[in-house]
Amino acid sequence: MDDDTDRVLVGRYRNGDRAAFAEIVIRYQRPIYNAAFWVLRSVEDAQDVAQIVFLKVAERLDEYDGQYKFFSWIYRIAVNESLNLLRRHGREEPLDDEIDLPDADSANPESKLNDAQVSKRIQSALMTMSANDRLVLTLRHFSECSYQEIAEILDVDEKTVKSRLFEARHRLRDLLVDLHQH
Repeated sequence: MDDDTDRVLVGRYRNGDRAAFAEIVIRYQRPIYNAAFWVLRSVEDAQDVAQIVFLKVAERLDEYDGQYKFFSWIYRIAVNESLNLLRRHGREEPLDDEIDLPDADSANPESKLNDAQVSKRIQSALMTMSANDRLVLTLRHFSECSYQEIAEILDVDEKTVKSRLFEARHRLRDLLVDLHQH
């Protein structure tokens, strides 16, 4: 996400421009939902968290410190709300088998099928992992956050992020050992 655009939108909203908030929601609705989904493993819960996040952003935008990336600030709210909901529910239940996968870009139908099957295996493996492992892996590999951004979102130092990623990748690799043997 573009920091300059975020700063402009935040400034406009702070000055009373309600349309600026609508633009913030449009920019971040999908990434916030995705972050919540990967923690919660539930479409309904992820939708609820996304709504809560935007309500909190609207209420607390004056607390946002412009020296930090807006992206990191809003993601941190999403992560915290997701983890709070997970704790309140006291659950780590398995996800339904049906996961919508994006179509593979490959032109070859056989290759598309193989890519979709591999994608589904990776997503299924991720869903069996702890919320913390899923979170750090998805922030890095699906949301393409830098180590610094992940550190800001999780409120830990970069070394901790790197360590958590290293461990989570090893656990994921162990879950997917059968894919490496083909």
